[in-house]
Amino acid sequence: MIPRHQVVLFSVLLVASLVMGVVLWQLRERAHQRMVAGQDSAHTQAPEVAPAEPATLVVANDSDGSLLTQTHSLPLPSDPGARGRAVLGKLLDLYAASGAAHPVPGGASSVTQVFLLPAENLSATASSRKPGLGSDPAATPKAQEDSNGTQDASAAEPTTPQLAVVNLTGAFVASHPSGLEAETLTILSLCGTLHANLPRVTQVRFLVDGVQRPTLAGHADLTRTYLTSDAIPADGGRP
Repeated sequence: MIPRHQVVLFSVLLVASLVMGVVLWQLRERAHQRMVAGQDSAHTQAPEVAPAEPATLVVANDSDGSLLTQTHSLPLPSDPGARGRAVLGKLLDLYAASGAAHPVPGGASSVTQVFLLPAENLSATASSRKPGLGSDPAATPKAQEDSNGTQDASAAEPTTPQLAVVNLTGAFVASHPSGLEAETLTILSLCGTLHANLPRVTQVRFLVDGVQRPTLAGHADLTRTYLTSDAIPADGGRP
């Protein structure tokens, strides 16, 4: 026979458990109602999507060492730096695709930022050189001038030439095929694509993970400033 005091203790614990269960259930319902009410009162905004626009890509072809222009419809942001990154990303996606005429792994994620700065005054000698075939050392630009990574284009006159600084990832550089022609074609196509979509860009420099590197994959010089005029195909073929 169960002692009376144990029966009383058990009854008290049972009643307490039931009361706690009811209280917790009520608290849960109130919290759920507050959450639903908060969602209903919040303004619903559709994500902003950039409109699709024609973009000109300067695409390299390893079979004959040529650069050909292609037009693609892309969602292009209004910000010039973001616009530059978008077109370069599409170009590198083409190179990373199966059967690419200029196969380079990495894709769009290989370009992390595009900075736009006032262009430098380069000598006539520099303008006569072909990219990748000589050396035109230049100091690394101060990318910290804009904390967001892109200088506002409105800060300069609408006709002022610009220098684009393209920040590549270390993984892209590490996986890029080595060879003077392959590396030069990549540099030329990046420069040409930037100028085709941002005509004020007349010069381009390259960083790798935010710092200057000697070469792309052992040959193409990344310490120099490249001129976009050297990357524009004169007849739809070789630049």
